[in-house]
Amino acid sequence: MYAGAVEEEQVSYQSEQSVDFQDVDLLQSHGINVADIKKLKGAGICTVKGILMTTNKKLCNIKGLSEAKVDKIKEISKTLCDSGFVTAFEVSEKRKNIFKVSTGSKELDKLLGGGIESMSITEAFGEFRTGKTQLSHTLCVLTQLPGANSYSGGKVIFIDTENTFRPERLRTIADRYNLDHTAMLDNVMYARAYTSEHQMELLDFAAAKCHEEPGIFKMLIVDSIMALFRVDFSGRGELADRQQKLAQLLARLQKISEEYNLAVFVTNQMTADPGATMSFQADPKKPIGGNILAHASTTRIYLRKGRGELRIAKMYDSPDQPESEATFAITAGGIDDAKE
Repeated sequence: MYAGAVEEEQVSYQSEQSVDFQDVDLLQSHGINVADIKKLKGAGICTVKGILMTTNKKLCNIKGLSEAKVDKIKEISKTLCDSGFVTAFEVSEKRKNIFKVSTGSKELDKLLGGGIESMSITEAFGEFRTGKTQLSHTLCVLTQLPGANSYSGGKVIFIDTENTFRPERLRTIADRYNLDHTAMLDNVMYARAYTSEHQMELLDFAAAKCHEEPGIFKMLIVDSIMALFRVDFSGRGELADRQQKLAQLLARLQKISEEYNLAVFVTNQMTADPGATMSFQADPKKPIGGNILAHASTTRIYLRKGRGELRIAKMYDSPDQPESEATFAITAGGIDDAKE
């Protein structure tokens, strides 16, 4: 039922999406040879904007690219893509391309100002059994449905670090919206990450997929962002190294979301704060990842358990939404409004 609709929408969407999307192949007509362009693509840099988002040092680390070559590539990219100052009005016009994906609950959508926003990172953190993975699964289905403000729907990329992804769960959520199971599952690209380094490599694959099918992928989900960092780096001695690697991963996520106009949704775990009892804090738990993750996430929501299947979401940090709470329920059909 739905697969054909997606194909039709792909064509119409590509034409309006291509405004901010300049292929790295453009450099060929400005004197950069094909071999060098291939090297850039191999490093996960597929757009002109992607070159400007990468430091000279990192570009020089790509095998076969000299400093002189990197300078030339950067110069050409600057002429092709305007990376200087623009007026606030121009930013406002550009932000009209942003779309929001519904969570399945009107209350939760209202808290988020319409849903999960594209070109930004939305982080949901909470203890186990607070609905983080259920929200991720619901978004896998709802991203494919056309939504408010002429949002056309699209495909999803899911990076799983905890082995909690279940296609059967997507089927029950699809039943709530009367979607064809096969077509719906075909629109979700899944990868299981085993180490923090593998997680970083998968982001390069994700960028390549978005480049192959421009305007088709709308959501990138990482469930959860910190699990593998917790395993790969242990103790205080490795904390600085862990945070640096985490910062690089989050910077890559933010760049992908802006480059390809994707909504990025990540889940995060919590830890007990041993010092909190001394300062008489009401809630001694805090999200892991420290300030690096706190600053990288555009919007943060704190999930906690309510009665039975009810869950409470609190707006923890947002650049444009007030601090408030919303109650939602976990049902067979995914995230839904709480029944009174």
